[in-house]
Amino acid sequence: MTATKNLLVELFVEELPPKALKKLGEAFAGVLFEQLKAQGLTSPASAFTPFASPRRLAVHVTQVAAQAVDRAVSQKLMPVTVGLDAGGNATPALLKKLAAFGADASAVAGLKRQPDGKAEALFFESTVKGATLAEGLQKALAEAIAKLPIPKVMSYQLETGCELPGWTSVSFVRPAHGLVALHGADVVPVTALGLQAGRDTHGHRFEARIDPVPLKDADGYADTLKADGAVIASFAERRADIARQLNAAAAQIGGGLRAIEDEALLDEVTALVERPNVLVCSFEEEFLDVPQECLILTMKANQKYFPLLDAAGKLTHQFLVVSNIRPDDASAVIGGNERVVRPRLADAKFFFDQDRKKTLESRVEGLGKVVYHNKLGTQGERVTRVQAIARAIAAQLGDANLVARAEQAARLAKTDLVTDMVGEFPELQGTMGRYYALNDGLPAEVADAIEDHYKPRFAGDTLPRNTVGVVVALADKLETLVGMFGIGNLPTGDKDPFALRRHALGVIRMLVEKRLQLDLDTLLESVFKVVDEAIAERGLVEAVQATDRAGSTLELTKTTRRFLDVLTPDLLAEFIYDRLAGSLREQGYSAQEVDAVLVQRPQRLADVGKRLTAVRAFAALPEAAALAAANKRIGNILKKATEVAVDAHVSEILVEDGAERALYAAMNEVVPKADAQFESGDYTASLQALSALRDPVDAFFEGVMVNTEQIDVRRNRLALLTILFNAMNRVADLSKLA
Repeated sequence: MTATKNLLVELFVEELPPKALKKLGEAFAGVLFEQLKAQGLTSPASAFTPFASPRRLAVHVTQVAAQAVDRAVSQKLMPVTVGLDAGGNATPALLKKLAAFGADASAVAGLKRQPDGKAEALFFESTVKGATLAEGLQKALAEAIAKLPIPKVMSYQLETGCELPGWTSVSFVRPAHGLVALHGADVVPVTALGLQAGRDTHGHRFEARIDPVPLKDADGYADTLKADGAVIASFAERRADIARQLNAAAAQIGGGLRAIEDEALLDEVTALVERPNVLVCSFEEEFLDVPQECLILTMKANQKYFPLLDAAGKLTHQFLVVSNIRPDDASAVIGGNERVVRPRLADAKFFFDQDRKKTLESRVEGLGKVVYHNKLGTQGERVTRVQAIARAIAAQLGDANLVARAEQAARLAKTDLVTDMVGEFPELQGTMGRYYALNDGLPAEVADAIEDHYKPRFAGDTLPRNTVGVVVALADKLETLVGMFGIGNLPTGDKDPFALRRHALGVIRMLVEKRLQLDLDTLLESVFKVVDEAIAERGLVEAVQATDRAGSTLELTKTTRRFLDVLTPDLLAEFIYDRLAGSLREQGYSAQEVDAVLVQRPQRLADVGKRLTAVRAFAALPEAAALAAANKRIGNILKKATEVAVDAHVSEILVEDGAERALYAAMNEVVPKADAQFESGDYTASLQALSALRDPVDAFFEGVMVNTEQIDVRRNRLALLTILFNAMNRVADLSKLA
């Protein structure tokens, strides 16, 4: 490899989409580096640094060669029997193949013969000249641009730059206006998007010291842009600078104030500014009468401001703005931002005041006009289903008071969807429902449940804070799962438009973390019953209307499709167990441990953790491997046997002396103890008790023929093994540990 220098490549463009900028910068730099590496233009010590600002994507790569080293290449041509005739002369097929590689008949003598499967093949060995940096970078640049994760491509016209006037069409995320490619201090002659590489870039629109900004060499890029262009080119450096300024501004105000923490907002603001300058602004304190979630959302979503919270987490009337300019007198910038935010806050206050003039109960009827899904009806119909499911769950978990509270919360849970505030800010659904419920004088546990029934909204989110909320959240998520599965909207691959995987994980978390004593199959069957009856009834109504319009006399049953014809509870249970298995593996349990427990389909998901702990403790015992193998052997024997009923009974008279009687005696002592420990929930002790059976089980298989010719003895032995098999697999399928 020739002597190396550092390389800089920059695309200067119009303002890039802020929410995508970080990924665009990382992808551009990463793909370009990998392409250079693949062509042998980098060294093992080479490293790259991405740069991304609102108007540029760039990458700095260390130790890049001007030309890659030549490399030997061995190319398979064809089998020897095809390339050479009986006299060892080249066939026309071989000569044609050699010509494709730029060689002639003189190369035949130098061909190598090497084994290729069962035959020999001819190989042509040559030296490929290493790519020059200009060639390699051109290819790498094209690949990096082609593989950018562009949210939406736009087409624009570019001057051709030739003597004859004309335009050429270019497609890219935003119009590109400049290309820099420097190898050390030398310009690399490459092109991209109709642009020719040079050494000039551009700085800040208003605060650059000079324009254009000439770059002396690749290594001076960031410093030159900062000094002459007033731009912090590094996304990471700019983000850290904003975070530092936010903390400093809050500290300067005092009173324990802090800027709200929002990583996504920080990323977006970093992508909007090139030279960040944090300023302190404020609004009228009267707006603080509006729920702080409304004010925070409008400031973050609409204005990209950072609200300031006090030590208790309560919103204050001050907020921070990240400006892109640094004037000597910032009062005009501050005043402008305060004028802009005031109408937004006034709108929020107006919506809040108007919404409180109507009770949530008065809005229930309006849900009948909101379409939920064309096959599942309106939100009003859905609320009726959720209410019935919540009633059934509450009846299993509590008394009449819980049933009444859960029904009330379920009935009102979606009513804030038809309020002005949630119409403007859909992200506040549930949150506003709680405020309006408290305004209506409803019990706090009902109000909390209205907000919490969406939880958990995402991985790591909190669960509902009270039992009423848990009941309604379960009902809401299960209704969604059953409904969407029933009409065939199952997740496929990475597509899950209705977030059914998230809903399933939410159900799992509530059942496990709240330790709910609910059997999964019973729970799903109750949900299915409610949804099936509701959908069937809706189908009948639609059929009546269709018959009236058409004037047909067809029987209604012929036009009605039952919901459960499409879906059974087993399919949804399988989906939930799959989600649970994935979650447990992420928590560090092995696939063996998870399979051993979940293959038994434990009905109380709250017990799964204890079962896994028991399995892990059992697997560490010296007897575990032998018992697991024996368990697998017993399972195989019983699969092939048809002589034993489920309620197998052992006749002591038919138990023969020796290993069989020893196992029978050991089982009479161990199995009742293990069963009692299982029933009490001590799964670890239950499994460990079974370890005492290792020696008698081993002796039994060494000395006893299970499938003896005597039918009554064979049946008795199979019954003995059935009892043993059932006892060994109550906690988990031990054969999975074999």
